[in-house]
Amino acid sequence: MNTITKRQSSILAEIVRLYADSAEPVSSRELANHFGLSSATIRAEMSALEDAGLIYQPHISAGRIPTDAGYRQFVNEISSQSSLSGRSIQTISKRVDSLKDRTDGAIKMAAETLSDMTGNMAFATLSDSVYFHGMSQLFSQPEFMNISQVGEAARFLDSMQGWLASANIDKMQVYIGQENPIAKASGLTMIINRFSSPYSDQSYIGIVGPTRQSYEKVLNLVDGTSKALQEVFSE
Repeated sequence: MNTITKRQSSILAEIVRLYADSAEPVSSRELANHFGLSSATIRAEMSALEDAGLIYQPHISAGRIPTDAGYRQFVNEISSQSSLSGRSIQTISKRVDSLKDRTDGAIKMAAETLSDMTGNMAFATLSDSVYFHGMSQLFSQPEFMNISQVGEAARFLDSMQGWLASANIDKMQVYIGQENPIAKASGLTMIINRFSSPYSDQSYIGIVGPTRQSYEKVLNLVDGTSKALQEVFSE
């Protein structure tokens, strides 16, 4: 992980959050207003973050957006800090628990709820089956206005079921952009977590979406959904 100052870390975090919300490069003026600092000070800090490979300028006169390394820095820092809101826990648990007598129904409901709450494509595995929900949400993201990016994402999805069949994951994993084990050029983030079930030693729930994510929210929702499934299957 890159060594940056506490203030630079806070600025990077705000760039990640603002870009996740707007899909627009973040300007020094926005950050100056947020932090109560001069634009010159913010520009100097953004320059340091750019030199560290954590943000970049997509085109002249634009603001900055995070790189894959910038997202990784952010995720490493927040992974043990956030907690899921009570309302979100209740929504997930109630929906999944309502179908506890139907295993396939509970799995499908988990994927549907996770997709609805994150705005990503969600997936869940049960034995040799993989359930997907929200592909239209995935391809409606602005990142996929580029047809070549759609092709890369489609190749990722074509290979996903085979990868899941042989995956061996024992805790939450976040694969960002080039870290992706299935298709490095896909421009996608995959967040996946394991849950215990009597049907398979390798039961997973997760999301696939662009690297531009509200990572705090999505990490917590994936974790909450896996816990809801685990509770249903332990009853």
